[in-house]
Amino acid sequence: MLKSALDLLPLVRSGTPVAAVTITRVSSSAPHGVGAAMAVTGDGAVVGSISGGCVEGEAVVLGRLAAVTGEARTARFGFDDATAHAAGLACGGQVEVVAHRIEPDDARTVRALEAAAADRAAALGIVVSGPDLGRVVDVDALRAGASLPGELSAALESSFVDRESVLLPGALDGADLLVLQHAPRARLILLGAGEHAAALCRVGAAAGFAVTVCDPWETLVTAERFPAADRLVTAMPAEYLASLAADDTDARTAVCVLTHDERLDVPAIRAALALPVGFVGALGARRTTAHRADLLRAAGVDDVDLARLHSPLGLDLGGTTPEETALSVLAEIIASRRGGSGMPLRETTGRIHRDPARPDAPACTTSTTTEGARS
Repeated sequence: MLKSALDLLPLVRSGTPVAAVTITRVSSSAPHGVGAAMAVTGDGAVVGSISGGCVEGEAVVLGRLAAVTGEARTARFGFDDATAHAAGLACGGQVEVVAHRIEPDDARTVRALEAAAADRAAALGIVVSGPDLGRVVDVDALRAGASLPGELSAALESSFVDRESVLLPGALDGADLLVLQHAPRARLILLGAGEHAAALCRVGAAAGFAVTVCDPWETLVTAERFPAADRLVTAMPAEYLASLAADDTDARTAVCVLTHDERLDVPAIRAALALPVGFVGALGARRTTAHRADLLRAAGVDDVDLARLHSPLGLDLGGTTPEETALSVLAEIIASRRGGSGMPLRETTGRIHRDPARPDAPACTTSTTTEGARS
């Protein structure tokens, strides 16, 4: 729901009857995890997705009912591997969802949507079982209080630290609470403004990163060359990194050094490795990488920090063009961030989507349970 805030907020403000259908539980290999949502208006217009196939159709029906009646509803959609492809869940699995109407006078929901639409952190709690099904909860107040047992309190805190949605079973007088989280876009900082940077800016923005491009040459750092960039900076790369405030980067931030000039990239890599970022990479051939490592050691970078440097940068895709190189680099960033192997899926085993397994999912069945009072 919060992910679709830009499209959803105008509907809510206009008073259009609209409901959110949100995943509360996932088993096996469903394509989306807890917190994924679609919005459905009373006349059937749809924003977002929770899976596809017959799940999507059933979810639209569920959402329309909630939007029109104001009555929150829950449902379970399940598929076995034999029918998964025909049903629309490409890898089988089971999802449970809640549908609740979004009220335009619900200040908590509107504030959360406004924050998410502005690419700021946001959180929202929804009761997803019991007589208060669909009620919106102030999770900040819940977090500040001491009413949750230790395990649930720790799970709630972890949800805020990681900005990952979470289900808290029995958190509110025995009722389950779904905590929705929205994280600002992860940052991708590109140091250098050549053709590889231009290609990586495009694919990085398409993948959902907020892209910054920094280069000392003003003629290269232009909106015409980097229309997808969020920030364009004309500065020495190392000086720009040193100027960043403490909250400008985090563990989701990736820094890519693309300058191809050791006078720029060595100090830039040193500065990047000093930041609390999750990924630092540098383009370069193997000989360049080895020579640069010697220069970095001479500049005081120890082997522990050097081990954090992804260089040569990118996965081995065999590509040669800037665009193919950009895909290779982005693939390594995502694999590093998500714990992926970088191997072809046909050469791996186990579930493709990393969700908790419940092997008892029924074959292409849907069941709907209605609870709660009308809004």
